[in-house]
This record gives sequence, C-alpha cells and structure tokens, in this order.
Amino acid sequence: MSQVTIIWLVVAVIMAIIEASTVQLVSIWFAVGAVAGCITSLFSENLSIQLIVFAVVSALALIITRPLVKRIKVKKAEATNADRTIGKTGVVIETIDNAAAKGLIKVGNTTWSARSVDGKSIEKGASVTVAAIEGVKLMVKES
Repeated sequence: MSQVTIIWLVVAVIMAIIEASTVQLVSIWFAVGAVAGCITSLFSENLSIQLIVFAVVSALALIITRPLVKRIKVKKAEATNADRTIGKTGVVIETIDNAAAKGLIKVGNTTWSARSVDGKSIEKGASVTVAAIEGVKLMVKES
C-alpha cells in the first residue's frame, strides 16, 4: 500500500469522525469521495486523477443525497389546541388596530391578542372570525 493510499484512508476516517461528532450532515460526502480517491490510488499514481475522482464523487454524493437531506431537515408543524380556534367566531373586546399593534378578542372563554387580516381597524364589540394564528396572535376578519 502506497503512502498516498494511506493518506486517502486517513482523510476518509477523519471525515467520518467529523460526521459522527456532529448532528448535521457536514462531511459524509467528502468521506465517500476520499474512499473513492483511495480506491483510485490503488490503480493510478497520478495525484491529479485521484483529486478529480475525489471531487467528482464528493459532488455526486452531495447531489444524490440532497433531496433526502431536505426531507429530513424539514420540520413538520405540530398541531396545537390553539389550532382549534381557526374558523371560530369571537368578539372584539379591545379595538383591533394593526398600526398601533393593539387588539384583543374573546373566543370561547379565552382572550387573545388579535390583528386584522386586511389591516383595517375593527371596533370593540364587533364579531370576527379567526382566519389564522401567527405566533401568539390570532389573525381575524370581520364577520
């Protein structure tokens, strides 16, 4: 086994250790590329060819696994009890004014901060329908 082959193996092991020590996919593609470079070094002593194989295999591994990584990384929204307020009717208990960042409504027995979907003010006492939730505020439209 040549010295270059051993170097490729060391690079592959180092990349695998880095990958194992992180919670994200960071260097797995380079570990695969280093293994390909190691295999290439068994058949060719030309370092340029080995580096090209390393780069191409690393890039292909990244391109092939990218859709899988995207699917894994996407966090699914968790439904909460607050989602049950969407579509329900409430009463404005403090005038809703998006510009002043004010407004409260009562839906059932719960009081919520609220903003209007269309940006218009909604007066106290008006009936509103909950269209969405943004953070801790209900987005409402006048009924």
